[in-house]
Amino acid sequence: MLHTANGHYVEVEENVTLYVEDVGEGKPVVFVHGMPVNHRIYEYQQSVLPQCGIRFIGIDLRGYGRSDHPLHGYTYDRMADDIRAVIDQLELDDVTLAGFSMGGGVVTRYMGRHQGHKVSKLMLFGASTLSKLPEEAVNGMIAGLQADRPQMLTNIFKGFFHTSPSQGIENWLWHMGMKANVHATIETVKAIGSEDLRSDLEAIRVPTLMLHGIHDQVCPFSAAEQANEIVSMSKLIRFENSGHAPFYEEKEKFNQEVIEFVLD
Repeated sequence: MLHTANGHYVEVEENVTLYVEDVGEGKPVVFVHGMPVNHRIYEYQQSVLPQCGIRFIGIDLRGYGRSDHPLHGYTYDRMADDIRAVIDQLELDDVTLAGFSMGGGVVTRYMGRHQGHKVSKLMLFGASTLSKLPEEAVNGMIAGLQADRPQMLTNIFKGFFHTSPSQGIENWLWHMGMKANVHATIETVKAIGSEDLRSDLEAIRVPTLMLHGIHDQVCPFSAAEQANEIVSMSKLIRFENSGHAPFYEEKEKFNQEVIEFVLD
């Protein structure tokens, strides 16, 4: 494992290394992003939580951000295994594990596949747990990514918001999406369309906080309500003025809910 000033490069399998941002001290929270972004999607958490006694640990999944982008390994199983490798190599314990969108699906798979190894609490943000993409949507996204990825990403991010973001925020997200490997993006779109997480949700045995925008057009709020019914120790918080991006659209409320849940 190679260390930098605020991060680590963790080898999760032979010749595959992930970048992990690591800031602050205190209760460790491992943040997992969605498709097609990276750990920087949590910028407004990374700048706040370490001031409150929370250690921010943001993983760039394989194929995204500053991590390697191998040809293989873009299933929820393999990405869940990658998260376990990071947790073990950083020697973390009493972890709060958090996932946004596709990342919410990956951390849900982690809870089922690894029996919640080292995780004491779970957070799901606009999570794609029970809102699988239909086949025609998957095929349409793949075709768009192969034909004109810059425009396809523009379309994807326009669907993130209920309110109107600044041009700067749109540009920021677009550049983040373009930093992803195109093969990884396509393969993870396939995973979102094929994974079944119901048994993983049923296996969750830790306190779980679900933060979800009621206007979410990517992962509908109704799916979060269904997931909340399945997870025995869960609490669902409505974000009345948010779509798929409550961490930005209502960031003060979002951060306060996270801080209270982690430190409770």
